[in-house]
Amino acid sequence: MRRKRELYLLCLFLVLAAALPDKDDWDIYSFHINSTVTSRFATTVITSRVANRKDESKEIEFHVQIPKNAFISKFRMFIDGQVYDGIVKTKEQAQQQYTDAVSRGQSAGIVSSVGRTMEEFKTSVNVAAHKKVTFELTYEELLKRTHGIYEMQVHARPMKPVKDFKLDVYIYEKAGISFVDVKGGLSTKALANAITKTQTDEQAWVHFYPTEDQQKSCEYCGEDGMNGDLVIVYDVKRDTGLGDIKLTSDGYFVHHFAPSNLTRIPKNVVFVIDQSGSMNGKKMEQTRTALLHILNDLAENDFFGLITFDSEIFHWKRELVQATSENLHLAKEFARNIVDRGATDINGAILEGARMLNAHPREGSASILILLTDGDPTSGVTNPQRIQSNVKQAIAGKFPLYCLGFGFDVNFEFLEKMSLQNSGLARRIYQDSDADLQLKGFYEEVATPLLTDVTMIYIGGTNLTQTNFSQFYNGSEIVVAGKIIDNNIETFIPQVVAISSERKVNFSKTTGSMDSSNGTVSDGVLQRVWAYLTVKQLLEKELLLSGSEKQKVKDEALQLSLKYSFVTPLTSMVVTKPEGENTQILHKPKEGKAPQLHGLSLPPGPPGFSYAASPSHIGYAGSSSPRGRGYAGSSSPRGGGYAGSSRPRGGGYRSFPSLRVGGHGHSGLGRVLKPDMAHAPPVHPTYSSSRTRGGNWAMPPPRFAPHKFLLKMENQSQPLCFEINKTFILLLFHHPSKEVRVIGMLDAITHGGFRTILIQAGSEEMVAFNHLGVLDRRDGPFAQQTTNDNFTTGRIKVIRQPDKEFHITLEDMHLVIFVHEKDGYKFLWPVVHRMPNANNIEGILAALSITSYVEVESTPLTKLRIRDREVYVNSSSAADYSITEPVDISCWLTPTDDVLEKPLRHYILYDFQ
Repeated sequence: MRRKRELYLLCLFLVLAAALPDKDDWDIYSFHINSTVTSRFATTVITSRVANRKDESKEIEFHVQIPKNAFISKFRMFIDGQVYDGIVKTKEQAQQQYTDAVSRGQSAGIVSSVGRTMEEFKTSVNVAAHKKVTFELTYEELLKRTHGIYEMQVHARPMKPVKDFKLDVYIYEKAGISFVDVKGGLSTKALANAITKTQTDEQAWVHFYPTEDQQKSCEYCGEDGMNGDLVIVYDVKRDTGLGDIKLTSDGYFVHHFAPSNLTRIPKNVVFVIDQSGSMNGKKMEQTRTALLHILNDLAENDFFGLITFDSEIFHWKRELVQATSENLHLAKEFARNIVDRGATDINGAILEGARMLNAHPREGSASILILLTDGDPTSGVTNPQRIQSNVKQAIAGKFPLYCLGFGFDVNFEFLEKMSLQNSGLARRIYQDSDADLQLKGFYEEVATPLLTDVTMIYIGGTNLTQTNFSQFYNGSEIVVAGKIIDNNIETFIPQVVAISSERKVNFSKTTGSMDSSNGTVSDGVLQRVWAYLTVKQLLEKELLLSGSEKQKVKDEALQLSLKYSFVTPLTSMVVTKPEGENTQILHKPKEGKAPQLHGLSLPPGPPGFSYAASPSHIGYAGSSSPRGRGYAGSSSPRGGGYAGSSRPRGGGYRSFPSLRVGGHGHSGLGRVLKPDMAHAPPVHPTYSSSRTRGGNWAMPPPRFAPHKFLLKMENQSQPLCFEINKTFILLLFHHPSKEVRVIGMLDAITHGGFRTILIQAGSEEMVAFNHLGVLDRRDGPFAQQTTNDNFTTGRIKVIRQPDKEFHITLEDMHLVIFVHEKDGYKFLWPVVHRMPNANNIEGILAALSITSYVEVESTPLTKLRIRDREVYVNSSSAADYSITEPVDISCWLTPTDDVLEKPLRHYILYDFQ
């Protein structure tokens, strides 16, 4: 699959919401987080000790968040004197173990969700009455210097107040620590006296020991304890020369290079801004705001250019101009008037930006090309490989390209590869309220170049990580690791050659620039730094290669991941448990896979549920309840239920979190409920012929059934139809100016239509439907169970016709949702009876706007002209679900992207593959 949309959308399309385990049944009596940072490499151990205080066995969950750039390297459970270790394996081996577990009716695997900076690890285990379990997770991360600081983020979420809660961070830097500070949501006034900080010249300690009462009363606290971040920031003392080189007796070295007192290099920068229609609304507004801030920060000896693009290229000036006050004033006026329109010609826009920089060479300056887009190329050259080739040829290694991808609908892998091919990087800009600050923050990282053409040379060194860098920026750092040949320090000669603002410079070995550690850095630490960096860089390199070279690099990264027990995108950790417990698999997704928004954790499902290691196995596989009985995996600890009962202990429906879509052109749908409200069962039950422990039925995974959409048109003897043959969550309708969205999840089983449809107006009004009726509604901060057939929720008015129809009116829009049945399964089908009078409406339902076509030729294959394109079609048939009693009619089966106004991927919010 090319990309997955926000994983957290799953919780909006569930049949019923999950009952949470009764946390009074178990007690977290100790929760410790211990981080050790040596030479900027952090090793963190999270230890949670839990006791089952009840007279019966209980499912106990361990659920933590870790930094996105970290690698999990160890997980173990201690139960009744036994140790159960997680084992890192190849994905193929882990997949086989998972498949074997599924065949025995056991559950699927664990998938880490991706937020801005955090990922998630979650597992659970059945603990006998009056027994204890200890969970211990270790992860490792090389801290990156940005804006002049190292930042280590630690997320504290023990899931309830803990009597013995301790967070300890120890930092050792031989170069000397210039300052240490503590930030984050848990460093508020209410918790200030729980934080202590101590610093010497080379060492620092941070301790965070909140009381049980404090864990309930702070801003990010409650009855379920803390759920927030503590962020430790620091920097080291720096010299003006070669930097800090650490050596250990096992022959490995790590070099941190960030010289101070360098003269700023004037820059030439071109901003290439996507103004296609999908940038409408909030994204365009935030882009304009960020651009105005960025223009304010340009120095007078900088030169710059502005390009906007859709299907055409628009210049503020055709050549670079100096950043004088007059030019900046005129550029700001241009920026304020950027409006969204048209398609997306990424190829033409980047090539024009490269032309402008190539036409303006300045000795002693640094050139930078920055692209901001939220979509795939849809105009001009649209083949990603061809665009990448064109761009690489145009830039020819002369300057870096930075690609900023706005939202989750962007083809991030395409942008990432194109950036890496041109000495830059890709960064995702999250569609939150501070997106303009994210854009400005990224620019500030590259705003002050200090060196260009940086070459790191190590005579007597081998197995080196990356040694060539196009530019070095103020506030950043270059890190290189490797091995010293024969461990001979005498013949090891490091040096750095680069271009400064005025001349070629050489940084070479000086007294005190190399530290043999003398036991202060333990053997193995620098080796793990080298392994961490090497794996990261090999994964990037693999993206640029093909064929046998790609496989060779991938194999190398895989072997290192296995050797050092890193959970990377190439490996998985098999989480072993006591006999009879469900085997689980831990994965690390690539950027853009299984995402979420704003650091909100993936809503934890009920015990016994896990997200599949294989995309075709999403859902329940076994009960969470030792005694519960129910169909398709009841979530109730004491009761049964149908397809995942939603009855919490107090009765009634649990609320759905309000939706934020990371899709193309759909900025936030509203506020996100607190994480403790965002609990939901899986979308699909899983089926098998045998009953699982706990009394529920396990069923095989659903098949992905094809869905046909019919386009009935005036004055045409035979309509068009197109087919979607996978299960997606789709954007059906989007009216930006009214903040109205209709979203639907296709049903994997019925061969028909939609399993769930959600209608949302603004941030507070929402109605969700399934085949049984109104699933949930909200006209304020809290969900409420619907008891009347006809009701009004804010602007949304719902009238239910007998059994098979819901009529929804929302101002000038009229939507009908039909309930159909096929092969014993019921499903939904939405039809817009009255379309609002607006020109910026989009979505699958709005895109079906073809009114005619021309038949070009009918033998041997039928060719039609649709939207000025000639396409081959096949004769087929489709059910007309837009009426109460569906009938099959003949149609021309047409490629999906030739029927819709935009490619299908534009409307996909989540792909279950």
